[in-house]
Amino acid sequence: MSKNLITISKERVQKKGGIVILALKEYQKLCERAIPAYYLKGKKAEKLDKLVEEELKEYRKGKCKLIKSLADLD
Repeated sequence: MSKNLITISKERVQKKGGIVILALKEYQKLCERAIPAYYLKGKKAEKLDKLVEEELKEYRKGKCKLIKSLADLD
């Protein structure tokens, strides 16, 4: 029976302040919980949907411009 070994240098662990080993599914669940999700209902949701729809129309018409910073705004 062969074993798959992972070698981590002691100096690197000390330099980085430690390591964490997690199963992939557990890591993915942690990532999902790190970003809060907000769900709007009723008039607020409808208002936001309309706003997004209008702005997408403007974008498709080419009325948007690329800026590198807020200083580029007129």
